[in-house]
Amino acid sequence: MSKPRSLVALSCAIVALLALVPAPAPAQITLKNEDVTFRFGVMGQMWADWTQDSTGSQGYQQNYYLRRARLIMGADIGKDISVFIQTDDPKLGITPKNLSTGFILQDALLEWRPTREFQVVGGMMIVPFNRNGLQSPQSYVTLDVSPVSTVENSPTQSVALRDVGFEAKGFFLKDHLLYRIGEFAGQRDANAHDSPRTTGYLQYDFFTPEKGYLFAGTMLGKQKILAVDGGFDLQGSYRAQSANMAAALPVNHGDEFAGQFQFCHYDGHTKFTNIPNQYGYLAEAAYYLHRARLQPFAKYEAQTFVDPVNASKDINRFGAGANVYIHGQNLKWTFQYLRALPQNSATLKASNEFTMQLQILYW
Repeated sequence: MSKPRSLVALSCAIVALLALVPAPAPAQITLKNEDVTFRFGVMGQMWADWTQDSTGSQGYQQNYYLRRARLIMGADIGKDISVFIQTDDPKLGITPKNLSTGFILQDALLEWRPTREFQVVGGMMIVPFNRNGLQSPQSYVTLDVSPVSTVENSPTQSVALRDVGFEAKGFFLKDHLLYRIGEFAGQRDANAHDSPRTTGYLQYDFFTPEKGYLFAGTMLGKQKILAVDGGFDLQGSYRAQSANMAAALPVNHGDEFAGQFQFCHYDGHTKFTNIPNQYGYLAEAAYYLHRARLQPFAKYEAQTFVDPVNASKDINRFGAGANVYIHGQNLKWTFQYLRALPQNSATLKASNEFTMQLQILYW
């Protein structure tokens, strides 16, 4: 049996077994002392991944690893101060296999909310630039964040889209209009002479206001979300812009239609020469069948480069799969197929990727 076929067989077997697992009672570990409340949680995403080489014999790289392994802690201090800390050991066990390194402090931020219109956040956090990057991995519509949303990650010396700095945010129009603007470290030279990195994000929610640190991809029919947003990211001569429309709309007495369309433009200019002038497009959609606890999805991604010298880097990706919700987001099984199609390359070939994920969440 070929590897991709064995992946399909294994996924079907595990889904069948997981369906027999009793649903745990909803709960959360909390500690409270006077006006301070602590909450604790964990998240794990275990992956089995077969990725076809785009060159040579086009054999398959085969990996079993922890995509995310997180410890989570949140605290409320009084009514207007909160703390959020999250650790991770991402891609633990991926080739080249190493099970002893990679533990990082993923998020560490303090938020002060003196008014609804003006709030201050400081620490290590996801920079406010595009919605897909600000979505929680716990509730992605598809398997993971899109590559078109992470182009700036390495050049700006970010880690998993996080940077260190300060952010101001607030809400207007009965909390439906959200703004976030931040000053972050960005790329630093040996003498720290670089200018700061400035990012901004503006979003309008037509229905349910979204007031958390991160946004949801799918709400499994429990809330009505329709949002439009735009963002920018700049440091030195580097410029990037984003625009997005996202929805999670309950239909048919418990089902849900969810999806988003996002556009990004990046140009590193002389600041980041490893970010060529390019456009990124993301479209994804899913339909949640609440009786079957099943959510088929599909997505399309494209990177198009402006300068002819970079035309060989153009690429389109098509993906499809399904989420199986054993107990909501707390116990979820995902299967995804992805087809990558280089557009103008004489050396790169079309390739396939098959991925399975088991998500366990307690938060």
